Amino acid sequence: MNMATSGVTAVVLVLVLGIVGFNSVFIVQQVESALVLQLGEPKRVLTDPGLYFKIPVVQNVIKLDNRILHLDAAPAEVIASDQKRLVADAYLRYRITDPLLFFQAVTTEVAANLRLQSLLESALRETLGSQSLNAIISGQRLALMETVTQVTNGQASGLGIEVVDVRIKRADLPEENSQAVYQRMRTGREQEARQIRAEGAEAALRTRAFADREVTVILANAQRDSEILRGLGDAKAIELAAADKLSLSAQPNSIR
Repeated sequence: MNMATSGVTAVVLVLVLGIVGFNSVFIVQQVESALVLQLGEPKRVLTDPGLYFKIPVVQNVIKLDNRILHLDAAPAEVIASDQKRLVADAYLRYRITDPLLFFQAVTTEVAANLRLQSLLESALRETLGSQSLNAIISGQRLALMETVTQVTNGQASGLGIEVVDVRIKRADLPEENSQAVYQRMRTGREQEARQIRAEGAEAALRTRAFADREVTVILANAQRDSEILRGLGDAKAIELAAADKLSLSAQPNSIR
């Protein structure tokens, strides 16, 4: 019985030691860094890949991604310097440069994304709000994105984060404004089309009237010329007839 109890105890001891050993080691990959916490307090920052040890139960490990991360921010409404409202849709890319500061400031990537969302909206309003609508939607967008990146990066440095770049995907008028602008453009085009049609009809009437007048003049001239030629022809015929008559009367009467 003692041997059986000893065997069970040994097995349990081996299992306990195995569990303790398993929970005492951890691996840091090439693409991540790690924070070792002891009762919630940071004790070590590990940035090099490899196998490490920790105290089971007392210590736990939080791993952070070293790669460039992506945040697709919600569209932000901005008022330009000329008081025009527009919606800016942007995203940013960032990486964690200071794991300890990052943990102390925001703890998790979810919380970091919320803070970055707020910082990006603030930077967009500050930067785009100083520009006119035409400048924002024209070729100056690249320079504006660089400015937004610098502003956001300066504010995010206190979070242990480096903002790599910001890209503005779209900067347009709000939907209701776009519809109003579209309606105004459509009304303007319809008015322009009506004006062009009216001008075309007026030009057609002028052309038709001119053509009718020309036809009348041409017909009148032709009729006049015809009457003149007819008169000349009749006069010539009368002249020829008179000449024949004179010629006949002037000949000697040879037959009696």
